[in-house]
Amino acid sequence: MVTRLAVALDVPLRQHNALLVAAGFAPVWRQTDLAAPELARISQAIDFMLGQQEPFPAVVVDRHWNLVKANAGAVRLVEFLVGQLTPGVAINLADALVAPDVLRPFLVNWREIVRHFIRSVEVDAAIDGTAETGNLLARLLAYEGVNAAIKNDAMERTPDPVLPIHFSKDGISLRLFTTIATLGTPRDITVQELRIESFFPMDDETATLLRSWAR
Repeated sequence: MVTRLAVALDVPLRQHNALLVAAGFAPVWRQTDLAAPELARISQAIDFMLGQQEPFPAVVVDRHWNLVKANAGAVRLVEFLVGQLTPGVAINLADALVAPDVLRPFLVNWREIVRHFIRSVEVDAAIDGTAETGNLLARLLAYEGVNAAIKNDAMERTPDPVLPIHFSKDGISLRLFTTIATLGTPRDITVQELRIESFFPMDDETATLLRSWAR
């Protein structure tokens, strides 16, 4: 009955396990490291998607926006904005976006971006109900200027069909939009929680610049 309810309500696999444990049963869904041999084909498929996105940026994150993988286009963009990255250092893209001293100084429309992003984290926290996601939300809301930004719900009317991410540094402007993909029919918690975010140029100038960086 627990399994039938979880399937009918489209409960995520992590929460499905929690329901089973609460009902006195063993969890049925496993959580496998992406580097494990069992997920080799999945990892290869993700690498293929990242490669196909070149020279435009693409990243893979987990459910808490910890960076799992990135293509060369993403590395070039981030290093242009914040300088050379240190290999092996863990990166959380939520903190990088919301904190005052990483990407924010270069985001022209940071207030609008952060309003939409915080709403998405609020939805995640409401869905999974875990302390980890709740702590992530609390940490993001504690950053300077965030509460003021999300309280201002005035919608900015622009001709753009999607909300652009507008970076500006040293007189160089980049305008991008993103798509987020997930893996279909997951039967592993790790696989279900991966998000593949691809960045596309909003104008010819941005596309030309990103292509020139890859030469």
